Amino acid sequence: MQNAHEKFKRGQLSIQILLFSAIAVILISAFSFATLSFFKSSVRVFNKTLAFSVAEAGIEYYRWHLAHYPGDFEDGTGAPGPYTHDYYDKNGTRIGEFILDITPPPPGTTVVTVRSTGKVLADSSVEKIIEVRLGIPSLAAFAVIGDEGLYFGSSTTVYGKLHANGGIRFDGIAYNLMTSAQAQYDDWTHGGGVEFGVHTHALPVDPVPPNPVPNRTDVFVAGRQFPVPAVDFDGITGDLADIKALAQSGGRYVASSTTHLGYHIVLKADDTFDLFMIDEIKKKPPGCNDIIGQQGWGTWSIEQEHLVANYAFPANGLIFVEDNVWVDGTIDGARLTLAAGVFPENFLTYKNITVNRNLLYTRYDGSDAIGLISQNDVTVGLLSDDVLRIDAAVTAQNGRFGRYYYRPGGSQGQGGCQPYHVRAAITTYGMIATSKDIQFSYGDNTGYLSRTFIYDTNLLFNPPPNFPPAGNEYEQLSWDEVK
Repeated sequence: MQNAHEKFKRGQLSIQILLFSAIAVILISAFSFATLSFFKSSVRVFNKTLAFSVAEAGIEYYRWHLAHYPGDFEDGTGAPGPYTHDYYDKNGTRIGEFILDITPPPPGTTVVTVRSTGKVLADSSVEKIIEVRLGIPSLAAFAVIGDEGLYFGSSTTVYGKLHANGGIRFDGIAYNLMTSAQAQYDDWTHGGGVEFGVHTHALPVDPVPPNPVPNRTDVFVAGRQFPVPAVDFDGITGDLADIKALAQSGGRYVASSTTHLGYHIVLKADDTFDLFMIDEIKKKPPGCNDIIGQQGWGTWSIEQEHLVANYAFPANGLIFVEDNVWVDGTIDGARLTLAAGVFPENFLTYKNITVNRNLLYTRYDGSDAIGLISQNDVTVGLLSDDVLRIDAAVTAQNGRFGRYYYRPGGSQGQGGCQPYHVRAAITTYGMIATSKDIQFSYGDNTGYLSRTFIYDTNLLFNPPPNFPPAGNEYEQLSWDEVK
């Protein structure tokens, strides 16, 4: 009986050993499979990470290429893409490649789209795709930019960045950063010593250097900085000759009116414009004279004109007038640049743009854009709308943006420019670049009593056609991991 019992115990032990052995084999197999799967997964993750790095390298390479060859969208080949580049590790071993698909900027813009596909040799099934948009910021990076000193009165409101290479006196409310290239300057609006590069006379009046700069968030809501580097205004005022050539080749070119006084363009929401020739300018009222010696002073208002023709908006969005031009009207889903100038350039014959009636967008989502580039001034004349709105990116290349001083009459209201010497309100939506000053009001409460300058944020990287850039370096506008 004992032997039988011992045999039973040994048999039971064998079954247990077999059971545990089977469990051990299963566990070891599962662990081995898990280890192998983890290893494969780790390798794949590593290859994906490497492919992502290769794709990013493609973006960085092309950003470098554009920095050295800004107008080349064919990767130096002179032929359409895609363009494949080998990718090497630090030891010079080829480990992958990136493939570039490049979409050149639409006509009149600087925004280029680059798609980079990164691949690794170790696993042909792995790829990563990154797409970026690169663009050169336009001059419209600023709500207002001036090459000389600027002065804004107490009824002025500015939305958007404001910069001047000269000093700035600002007595209104600025809701964005205000900067000047001057640490201090002699404010031309009054006598006295030097003042801060950006200062205010809104009560309490800023102290003068070397006193500390006060924190005036009631005026400079987002702050002020000075001095900061000057903006190369000469380099960003736009090449009117290029715009003229492009208007002649694919836009609308309007030659000099010779014996007449210029042209009047009325923009229409049906993507056409009426072109009028100016026969006569409004005569100034008796006693309405230039008493402060402003260059170019006049009524700048139309008395008589005749229709030349109705034209469709040009395909490239460029209209160049080799004469003085008046403009107003409304657009709907259009993007235009209107430029005025004459060649060869001579400061005695510079041409102006005048806006006396509303110039309006229908859409404020970036679909509508108007650029006004004047060789000299952008002017608002005597018989301008009492409440005037100008939706446009405005550039006065060698002149100023504003309204002349139209003096009031005497004590009996006689002998002046009334009732046009006082206007109620002007609003601009877009941006302003001016070589000289901006002036729509004067110290005796003439001109526009309320002045509001609103910045159109859509203009920064989506300006009107061929609008002047603010440099030549591409910046990244968007980044997207497609795959």
